[in-house]
Amino acid sequence: MTVLKLIGLWCDKMTQISDARKGILTEEMKHVAKIENVSEDFILKSVAEGTIVIPGNVNRDVEAAGIGAGLRTKVNATVGTSTDIVNFDEEVQKAKIAIDHGADCLMELSIGGDLDEIRRRVLDMSPLPVGSVPVYQASIESIREHGSVVDMTEDDLFNAIEKQAKDGIDFMAIHSSINIETLTRLKRQGRVTGLVSRGGSFMSGWIVENEKENPLYSNFDYVLEIAKEHDVVLSLANGMRAGSIADSTDRAQIQELIILGELIDRSREAGVQCMIEGPGHIPINEIPTNVMIQKKMCSNAPFYMLGPIVCDVAPGYDHIVSAIGAASSAKAGADFICYVTPAEHLALPNPDDVREGVIATKIGAYAGDLATGQIDGSQDLAMAEARKNLDWEAQYSCAMFPEAARAKRDQRPPEEEDTCTMCGNYCAVKIVNEWLDKSDSDLIK
Repeated sequence: MTVLKLIGLWCDKMTQISDARKGILTEEMKHVAKIENVSEDFILKSVAEGTIVIPGNVNRDVEAAGIGAGLRTKVNATVGTSTDIVNFDEEVQKAKIAIDHGADCLMELSIGGDLDEIRRRVLDMSPLPVGSVPVYQASIESIREHGSVVDMTEDDLFNAIEKQAKDGIDFMAIHSSINIETLTRLKRQGRVTGLVSRGGSFMSGWIVENEKENPLYSNFDYVLEIAKEHDVVLSLANGMRAGSIADSTDRAQIQELIILGELIDRSREAGVQCMIEGPGHIPINEIPTNVMIQKKMCSNAPFYMLGPIVCDVAPGYDHIVSAIGAASSAKAGADFICYVTPAEHLALPNPDDVREGVIATKIGAYAGDLATGQIDGSQDLAMAEARKNLDWEAQYSCAMFPEAARAKRDQRPPEEEDTCTMCGNYCAVKIVNEWLDKSDSDLIK
């Protein structure tokens, strides 16, 4: 047997999808089955087919999170510096806040300061899977060294991917579907807001200026080779996503989705876990269609929705806009939601923005899962019973965010311990408990 064959077999053993295809139930699969309350056979089959992915780089230990059909909708929180604000301690603080408030995964998206240092700091502190966008690092370092992103070399791109994989990044947004074909479609059609994907803008500028195909597309097999070696989940980025409601579900987006479907097939054939990123700005009525088209064209690969933003006119409150989008997306069958903070479109999020963003998206995802039956409603029933009994401690224990609920009531304490200051002594529940439920009247039986 050749050395290359031995290496190939060794790599197969390290990937979740390759193990699943061999019938090997990994510890990560067992953990996902347990926390999701589904059978191990279901997880094994779904990972083998690629409809569920489990991010977990072989170079680090993480708390396994399953993403895909038949599982609870997961929430991702992004952190990272900008060119204007570089504060590594605050980014780590933001990551901790996101974890503490229930994020399932993190993404480290820094573009300012020492990019290796901040990425490694987040990886070191996070028990959750951590994602990245390697083209950011390759582009920023090219700009720093050469003065322009268009001077970035192919080696710069692949070196960034390999470096981050070796560091332990668990899933990567890879902009392979921004290619000559999708850019031509965009140019022919035109848009109100053009391209709003940062990675998409970097790669489109490189393609146009160099008059060459995107290396992440033309050499996609090399991307797969790196991902397979480290069992990195590829999050195939949607660089053509709309930046406004006016541009949603247009020809450029659908053209990119066709390319993404082909790349999903190639990823699975290579034994690489893969998911698809989805639209950013999209009205509610188009969400089910987008999820259906993505699932159909991408062979039911896990769908990672960015937001989505369902209207364009609420800056400062886009976390609420996104919570509506998250609920609609989860109900329609999306599997993974990237949070949006109140700072969206306005500023780099601060720790308070991160907290509000995670909370809003968690609520939205929960509401969508409740509508589909993915969440059984037992927690909601327990809350209803606690409210009926005016049992405030039980209400706090049932709450998704108990500290916030307790603090709100404690700030405005009622005269009667069993009520709140909204209704006071005229609490409808209290009245019904005292008179209607205890009544032995012949009139009401």
